[in-house]
Amino acid sequence: MRYETQFVDLEAQYAAVVRGHVASTEELPEFLGSGFGEVINVLDKQGLHPTSAPFGRYRPTGDGGFDVEIGFPCSAVVEPEGRVVPAELPGGRVARVLHVGPYDDVGAAYEALMAWIIDEGCVATGEPWESYLDGPEVANPRTEVFVPCEKAHPVKR
Repeated sequence: MRYETQFVDLEAQYAAVVRGHVASTEELPEFLGSGFGEVINVLDKQGLHPTSAPFGRYRPTGDGGFDVEIGFPCSAVVEPEGRVVPAELPGGRVARVLHVGPYDDVGAAYEALMAWIIDEGCVATGEPWESYLDGPEVANPRTEVFVPCEKAHPVKR
């Protein structure tokens, strides 16, 4: 797949998230479904609303599992309730790419984006995240991948 990559400048966004650990990718669908549902219920209960698509961050833990943070950008700071806690998606310069296809194949988008960032003379400055523009019921869902970055500073010799 050929990926179209670009730099964009984003405003920081309030977010409401659920964090947890999954032992394998097979556990992700259940975690995502319940977690997104919890966030929506808490936002509704607190009179808040999502301001854009749901997102996820995944940190490999070395045991084959992942520490996961999923949620929604939202209209104001959420009050902690149950597993739902406040978070923030960072503002500033990010590299962005759109993946169209199965979620299992989104790793290729990360690889293409990281290679492009390096080719552009930049370095990642924060944790990546992905936003889900379509639900799992869509045959070829769209997933945006974001990586905070900046120009690399040349090494003085």
